[in-house]
Amino acid sequence: MNPLDLLKETDFWEWLGLLAVIAIFLYRGVPALIGNALDRRAEAIAGELASIKRLREEAETVLVTYRERASGAAGEAATILSETRAETERFTTEARTQMNLQVERRARQAQERIAQAEANAMAEIRALAADAAVSAAQKIITARLGEETAASLISEGIADLQSRLN
Repeated sequence: MNPLDLLKETDFWEWLGLLAVIAIFLYRGVPALIGNALDRRAEAIAGELASIKRLREEAETVLVTYRERASGAAGEAATILSETRAETERFTTEARTQMNLQVERRARQAQERIAQAEANAMAEIRALAADAAVSAAQKIITARLGEETAASLISEGIADLQSRLN
């Protein structure tokens, strides 16, 4: 093959162009620019990773804190619930005791009123019976004795009756 024939080949010119572009890139320092750009990008990514790691640690700390608070709140809620149940039981017991005392007091008052009413009724019956007996005695005495003797006996009987009733 002739060296001039090589100039007619398109592959030769493609390779020569490629070598020229690579030479220009090397002369202008493109690999250093690319390397610097990649280094800056790597540093940015490393910074983002450090920031993400820091944020994750903070999130874990916050999560632990919230879990502790939640468990503390659950314990506090259980304590409040048990205290509330105990207080409710105490109030219920007190209310029942007060109600029982009130029922007993009202029952006693009712019994006292009944006893008083019975005593009043008995006194009234005795008074009516005494009045009826006096009236009957007066009629009998008046019918059998004279007016004067009957009046003196009635007066004595009334005086004697009043001393016996009191």
